[in-house]
Amino acid sequence: MSSTQQQTYQEILRTLSEASVEHHFDAFVDVPWDDPEYAVDPSDPRWILPAVDALGRTDWYQSLPLDRQIEVGFYRQANVVKVGLQFEQVLIAGLMMYCLSLPNGRAEFRYSTHEATEECHHTQMFQEFVNRTGLDVEGSHGLFKALGPILPLAARHLPFIFFIGVLGGEEPIDHVQKVMLRSGEHMHPLLERISQIHVAEEARHIGFAHQYLLHRAPHLGSVHRAFASVLTPVLMKVLSDAIVVPGPKAIRAMGIPKDVVREVWWESPESRKMLRDMLGDVRMLAEDLGLMNPVSRRVWRVLGIAGRPNRFRSEPSRATD
Repeated sequence: MSSTQQQTYQEILRTLSEASVEHHFDAFVDVPWDDPEYAVDPSDPRWILPAVDALGRTDWYQSLPLDRQIEVGFYRQANVVKVGLQFEQVLIAGLMMYCLSLPNGRAEFRYSTHEATEECHHTQMFQEFVNRTGLDVEGSHGLFKALGPILPLAARHLPFIFFIGVLGGEEPIDHVQKVMLRSGEHMHPLLERISQIHVAEEARHIGFAHQYLLHRAPHLGSVHRAFASVLTPVLMKVLSDAIVVPGPKAIRAMGIPKDVVREVWWESPESRKMLRDMLGDVRMLAEDLGLMNPVSRRVWRVLGIAGRPNRFRSEPSRATD
């Protein structure tokens, strides 16, 4: 990498760090928790899942009585928030492991600790929301929670793979929240405010992961590159499932029939398109990183997540994609 490219990379990290100082949110300052309009009422019809939600657009959900639509929507949205909380706990641990071995003077240290600070506020924000629902939601699958203490170790020993994994969790959450916010659907204002804050700060976090990977990719050896090319689609599929698909306890609590579970995750054409759309940015990045080759492209196809790479970050999905 040329000195000019290195300087550009350092300037990008400095800009991201300065943005974290100038534009950041506090979980207990920037969310109006005690505003009566934001109160969490389990019978509030604003918990009804909109049609842009994968479960909300199913015939099964739409045929439910109004009170059951509210009950299922309330539980589902609380459980999704809990999943986001658990992923960010693992991410924070990984960022600290990554910083543990960084030498003095590295710009990555400052930005990583800014990101960890913001993620801590997100976990506080998410847990406060879950607490106010009064629901004992489990969040992610048991396997993800069992592996949670181990996954951060990759940040120290395989940082390139770790930051690919970071995108495997952040991109699906970010995509789902953006689709909901862009839809104009009537959301509960507390959930809407939390989503707005999360999307705003995740843009920096995702941007850092992209820049780090682009910076490091030219230094990969041929074996490391081949390994990363095949592992990338596997991580995307596994983590997308861990983030988006409810665990068995949540499915039982919501009373979702097995055929509906299969339809929503991922047998119907609409759900398969949603899965592909979630990863358009990652496919674009994989092309830029030189991680798309005949073998890895086949893995993307076999896993059902191949498709057109986005032309720019956060490109809205199109009906014909």
